Amino acid sequence: MINELEPKFETVMIIDDNMIDIYISSRIISKNNFGKKVLKYSDAKEALKYLQENEENILVLPQIIFVDIYMPEMSGFEFLEAFDKLSPALVNQCRVYVVSSTIDEDDIALANGNINVVSFQVKPINKEFLDRIIVD
Repeated sequence: MINELEPKFETVMIIDDNMIDIYISSRIISKNNFGKKVLKYSDAKEALKYLQENEENILVLPQIIFVDIYMPEMSGFEFLEAFDKLSPALVNQCRVYVVSSTIDEDDIALANGNINVVSFQVKPINKEFLDRIIVD
């Protein structure tokens, strides 16, 4: 019974340039007890910087990363390319899900083809999607 009160994950990261999408996602994550702490980034470069600065500190790294594809400055695909080059310990700690409104089959295939992407999800995230994400 007590386990049900504990969040599924300690830390979840959202990377999306749309502040409304960040707000909706963070509310769904909190409301469904999915993540204790939600790191919100509207800039993929800033999210990457956080990961790089904390590569050696597994305790503050997110277990789950939700990243959008289409963003200015650094796209989700560019983020994934940089993420692939981070330390193996960090890459193994963080499971990445691409969350996008795209219907472009090439984008979806490219996202699903990335070795570090668990799956692609159409925006917005919902309770059913969060329920399918299991703790290792």
